[in-house]
Amino acid sequence: MHRPSHPSPTIVLVHGAFTDASSWAEVIALLRNDGRTVLAPANPLRDLAQDAAWIRSVVQGIDVPVVLVGHDYGGAVITQAAADTDNVVALCYVAAFGLDTGECVLDVVNRFAPAPGAGAIVTADLPARTSGRPERGIHLREDLFPQAYAADLPPLVTEVLAVTQRPIACDALTGRSGRPAWTSTPSWYAIATADRILNPTAQRFMAQRMAAAEHVLDGSHAVLMSQPDAVVAMILEAAEQSRCL
Repeated sequence: MHRPSHPSPTIVLVHGAFTDASSWAEVIALLRNDGRTVLAPANPLRDLAQDAAWIRSVVQGIDVPVVLVGHDYGGAVITQAAADTDNVVALCYVAAFGLDTGECVLDVVNRFAPAPGAGAIVTADLPARTSGRPERGIHLREDLFPQAYAADLPPLVTEVLAVTQRPIACDALTGRSGRPAWTSTPSWYAIATADRILNPTAQRFMAQRMAAAEHVLDGSHAVLMSQPDAVVAMILEAAEQSRCL
């Protein structure tokens, strides 16, 4: 007897710090060529709880199963966003933060040796949203962006990424995670072994902690752009296995 399968899930892609949803462009094209429904909402990069609430609202508006995919800080967002939804059937992390209860992004960063790209980080005031205290954020130095973030992409691409990068608020990096969805949702993790932003050792630690299916890729932090085929292969694996659960 064949086991019943669920409808093909919608793939929701959540970007991380220093970039925007266009970082998923090649992944989106490949998924759409495979007949998949894909959404890539903007991640505000301002506050973990608020960012997760926004992504959760996107997911709750989808009436079929969802595979949530996060890159970098986007991993922290999907970890919290999926905890209060009933249609997320798989989580995929791409060189991303899979936080535990009460943990913040900086807790993971500080637990391991500094990544080589740490010297490219700059802290500055962000445009104020209110008349209150100035909001601080971080971005990468334009001249150091290519080697820190995306050493395996062509210079013409990294030059554009460097001048169009989006800073992330410091509050997003210190926000404490709630109950992690990976404790009850099947998870996959693409470890970028040449990552100079998020220590690959930290990535392995998080992947093993969540008992994720690991895909080891020889790529930079921008592995979603430099190796979109490998990232899509992992997403499709998660999508197909989730249909039989």
